[in-house]
Amino acid sequence: MSIPTLDPELLKAFVAVADHRSFTRAATALNRTQSAVSMQIKRLEERLGTALFHRTKVNVELSLAGEGLLGYARRILLLNDEAVGHLQQHKVEGRVRLGVMDDYGSFVVPPVLASFVAAYPRIHIEMETGLTARMPERLGEDFDLVIAMHPEGQGGGELLRREQAVWATAVSQSVESQDPLPVALYPQGCLFRQWATEALDASGRPWRLAFVSHSLAAVESIAAQGLAVTVVKSGIFPPRLRALSERDGMPRLPGADIRLHRAAGLSRAAGLLADHIVGAIGL
Repeated sequence: MSIPTLDPELLKAFVAVADHRSFTRAATALNRTQSAVSMQIKRLEERLGTALFHRTKVNVELSLAGEGLLGYARRILLLNDEAVGHLQQHKVEGRVRLGVMDDYGSFVVPPVLASFVAAYPRIHIEMETGLTARMPERLGEDFDLVIAMHPEGQGGGELLRREQAVWATAVSQSVESQDPLPVALYPQGCLFRQWATEALDASGRPWRLAFVSHSLAAVESIAAQGLAVTVVKSGIFPPRLRALSERDGMPRLPGADIRLHRAAGLSRAAGLLADHIVGAIGL
């Protein structure tokens, strides 16, 4: 039996439906008709001999086979883009303005940009890090792309991955036993600051704001020295800190969505970077 070939155009339709959980929204994102996208998914399912989605009147969910294919599909499309980019890199020029939260800008995004720039050396990327709550509002004016954090299930854009907010402190000191609890957080406007203070207040736990900074490194250093507890993302948990949970007397924190926002009328350069980001760090 011959192995079926995976057509990149069919995989693009599959990934779009998987990301948007909707044929209608996927069609809009791909600038195609809904019937065209549905036909492409049908062709892909026929070629693979399995259903990739469970369809209901309410939503569209990945089947077990679809979940297994998604990661491969992203990598195939990413390699396709890198190959084409390598051959046509002299033709693609431009400037892309990217906004991203500080921790992702420090640990997650740099290797993604490195592989992108290797394929498209004439595309210049300007990255701004900071609180991302208001960055999507500045799309088009200040940013072409924004990677922002939102409450789980909210925020629009394209879901890249999910993160869990986690309490963290020094490895060798029991800061969590102090009363009131010293907390190191980011300034007003930070979603983690809002969640941390609301959770502590709701639990009745006395606390004090011991340290405030825009700097990720500064906040983590204060926590690592045993001066306070802080809140970090589970997916990029700092190795020099220790996670705290309800067993340590800390209230549970919500989960967050990391989403990619695109400005309207993206340049080719910005569109290429957006697709590269989705392929590199998406679910």
